[in-house]
Amino acid sequence: MSVIRSIVTGSGSYLPERILTNDDLAKMVDTSDEWIVQRTGIKQRHIAAEGQVTSDLALEAAKGALASAGLEASDIDTIILATATPDNTFPASAVTVQAKLGITHGCAFDVHAVCSGFVYALTTADAYIRAGIAKKCLVIGAETFSRLLDWEDRTTCVLFGDGAGAVVLEAAEGEGLNSDRGILTSHLRSDGRHKEKLFVDGGPSATQTVGHLRMEGREVFKHAVGMITDVIEDAYKATGLSSDDLNWFIPHQANKRIIDASAKKLGIAPEKVVTTVHLHGNTSAASIPLALDTAVKDGRVKRNDLVMLEAMGGGFTWGSVLLRV
Repeated sequence: MSVIRSIVTGSGSYLPERILTNDDLAKMVDTSDEWIVQRTGIKQRHIAAEGQVTSDLALEAAKGALASAGLEASDIDTIILATATPDNTFPASAVTVQAKLGITHGCAFDVHAVCSGFVYALTTADAYIRAGIAKKCLVIGAETFSRLLDWEDRTTCVLFGDGAGAVVLEAAEGEGLNSDRGILTSHLRSDGRHKEKLFVDGGPSATQTVGHLRMEGREVFKHAVGMITDVIEDAYKATGLSSDDLNWFIPHQANKRIIDASAKKLGIAPEKVVTTVHLHGNTSAASIPLALDTAVKDGRVKRNDLVMLEAMGGGFTWGSVLLRV
């Protein structure tokens, strides 16, 4: 049976030039490199320059993805940008990226699901492609989380960084089999009862301010592993595949302890796990495409590999995407 599949044909990423190490942070708040690495696995993070906004980071990642796919910007008909840190309250930062790329056709919009944003955006793009609404999509995750941090709160300021990643998703025919290239299945969840565990205490309607990120770290950790495994097990049920079939597991890069615990619970071998959190910290919606592009460029992820993507973020939101690249 012939079906429409959404295939990743290119990837790109961008990290700001400025690097903030754990030792740098130890000069700002009561912390240490040993404390941060032991609890999170993070060694450094990148910080956007003054005047550098989310769409600037997204643009560079998008250019890399287009070059990787061998496409011109004019080939793209849809841009979906996952971000919780847009340039402005409106318009959508995706529209700014569209303009900077010189695209005057198609559509562009933002998706806001915090750290799960890229999974949500990828699932949305896949739905557009399968419905015939789009044929070539730019799916981007980009964040400037440094603008939301309370730099006197050592429990949160050590965790996050800025960055962007992107993929090109193109329509292609498949046979409806697990051997098809492209997205095989996606599963999204949310539960708003957990808002107070991870949120920003500001917003245009509530306080007319940007606000700062607030988190109950132990509560987030407690829920993360169970929620992550839930949507991955749903992907296995939908396809009849298992952890043994995976070539790579590319999770949201929030905390190495969460990544390791999730992989262990799911029976995913450590050598199949792509981990980049030590290099850039938690970049929210940017973390999965950053990790994917890193693994593509260093030769780990190859064509026809089976890859599991998963994320959990504030809301709570969480989700998984199983694809063959």
